[in-house]
Amino acid sequence: MADIKITNLHKEFGVGVDKVVALENVNLELGGHVFVSIVGPSGCGKSTLLNILSGIDTPTSGSMTITQEGAKAAPGYVFQAARLLPWRTVMDNLLFVQSDKSDETRVRCQKYLDMVQLGDKGNKYPGELSGGMQQRVGIARAFSIEPDVMFMDEPFSHLDAITARSLRRELHSMWAETGKTIVFVTHDVGEAVELSNRILVFAKGGRLEDDINVELEFPRDPSDEAVAVAKANVLRKFEELDLVAS
Repeated sequence: MADIKITNLHKEFGVGVDKVVALENVNLELGGHVFVSIVGPSGCGKSTLLNILSGIDTPTSGSMTITQEGAKAAPGYVFQAARLLPWRTVMDNLLFVQSDKSDETRVRCQKYLDMVQLGDKGNKYPGELSGGMQQRVGIARAFSIEPDVMFMDEPFSHLDAITARSLRRELHSMWAETGKTIVFVTHDVGEAVELSNRILVFAKGGRLEDDINVELEFPRDPSDEAVAVAKANVLRKFEELDLVAS
């Protein structure tokens, strides 16, 4: 589990008339065993924020700290695509990101393959797996380094609805079992409500407009009335933002 503190975080791209504000003075604190989803329209800075938090990008101004018990926290990252090395087996893809290749490390990698229901696929190559299976491998690889905080950028956006729903359940089980802090970007409000206990709503221009606690018991079935109501409440916030923008 990690603690994240963001202070006046601002990000701009370009200069002069070409300048685009991606994030506008974001202030935020989160931490512990939380599953936080970031939602908002295209171009509102969701992925930019994730990239800055994970160290892929840097802010124009402002600051952020990500710590675990006072020390710098170790991050993990799951991309929209699995990004597996096609010439390596599934197990070798997991071992590729490890600091050592010891028997203990192999046991740890196998544990996470088991958690995503791919325990018998270690000797397979990515090309022998479906898209959903490849994404499972990507998730197992990210968890296998045992990070303090996991950043996930729309990992299920390219999958069919049935596969995505299955992976959401598996991801939530892993979150519950490992106790990680997860920061998850999605365009799907229903997905955010199903997975998260906290939802950050961003508007165009990179403004953090709302911070919503979702106080529903897990696991959550999308067909449950309470889940549907929570989803409607978040969508209502989007409608309000559209009215303000107009």
